[in-house]
Amino acid sequence: VQLQASGGGTVQAGGSLRLSCAASGGTFSNYVMGWFRQAPGKEREFVAAVRWSGGNPLYKDSVKGRFTTSIDNVKATVYLQMNSLRPEDTAIYYCAADPVPHKVPLSQSAYEYDYWGQGTQVTVSS
Repeated sequence: VQLQASGGGTVQAGGSLRLSCAASGGTFSNYVMGWFRQAPGKEREFVAAVRWSGGNPLYKDSVKGRFTTSIDNVKATVYLQMNSLRPEDTAIYYCAADPVPHKVPLSQSAYEYDYWGQGTQVTVSS
């Protein structure tokens, strides 16, 4: 399984970015796809998760209403649309895949994800 994240960059506060995570090398229909981020000097934290097969995503409280994750099955790509960005959203963002099916609730711990993309930097200036 390979995950290739892209779409990071530098934006001003209030701006938007869309991250992409292209998935390959596996059958993802039962996977949970997650987004995590890590700011300098801080631990990696959960941002969002969604089942490849569909259903309601799960979000970190501080990003609810601002971030949206979705999946394009045809392109085998997971997206994280980030709106109303804040300086505290600055971090390296990672996509990850959890191959264990039928988990309730969706995986929020980094230890539950077996596969990781390389990370993409998001910088929000004030």
